[in-house]
Amino acid sequence: MSLKYTKLKKHPKIFLRLFGVLPQEFEQIVRKVTPLWQRRVLDRYKRPGRFFKLGLEEMILMLLLYYRSYMTQMSVGFMFGVDESRVCRNIQTLEPLLAKVMALFKTKHLSKEEVENLIIDATEQPIEKPKRKQKAYYSGKKKRHTLKTEIRVAIKADKKPRIVHVSKTNPGSIHDFVLYKTEPPIHKDTRVYADSGYQGLDKIHQATEIPYKKSKHHLLDKEQKEHNSALSRIRLKVEHIIGDLKIFKILSERYRNKRKRYHLKFNIIAGIVNFKNGFSLV
Repeated sequence: MSLKYTKLKKHPKIFLRLFGVLPQEFEQIVRKVTPLWQRRVLDRYKRPGRFFKLGLEEMILMLLLYYRSYMTQMSVGFMFGVDESRVCRNIQTLEPLLAKVMALFKTKHLSKEEVENLIIDATEQPIEKPKRKQKAYYSGKKKRHTLKTEIRVAIKADKKPRIVHVSKTNPGSIHDFVLYKTEPPIHKDTRVYADSGYQGLDKIHQATEIPYKKSKHHLLDKEQKEHNSALSRIRLKVEHIIGDLKIFKILSERYRNKRKRYHLKFNIIAGIVNFKNGFSLV
């Protein structure tokens, strides 16, 4: 048994369910990665060694299937007719290349229109219990050990939301607002929409919209409730983006891999989501 791109592309619905992208989107990714791959192969095989058993298309399919399903690498290898260790090596080889054409970079230029309105939010993912620094990774909100990442999404009336920034990976115990302060500051003219986890943000960034909090001694009036409802409708866009990210099960199920490459994987998938929403590759 071995999955082949030439057969799979004839079934777009199955292709999308298996790999998270359509065949035509996949072909564009392959075209961008091919020159990088060719340079890498030429550089590597000046030395003795074996050529890769699979073609580039199948290797990228293997990586996307792993991200999309998060099945074991042994299972992925069985579906492509290779052993588990080769799956691991192929993924580690391809990730830096994919990052060059898919991932988000802090140095990427953004137009003024793209950053006029930002929605920020933090998302957490369960991880296996760490051997060290367990307390730092324990999230009181999720009641388990997690990794936390902040994403910033630019919104425009005539376009789909676009992820413009992904924070560094942080232990789950860090507060959303503390995480925000460790990342590059937002331009003072940018209007920011955030949830109640960012209470106090309006004091350091005036153009901020956060919900009013109800307390035992302070009930919300009608106007405050309407403000919260309107803000929720705007922030729904970032929740949809997070949902699109977590279609790839490697970002939603309990993370089993080493944490060292988590940020790289998150960035690649963020780039895929942007690409699917109509934004061009690097």
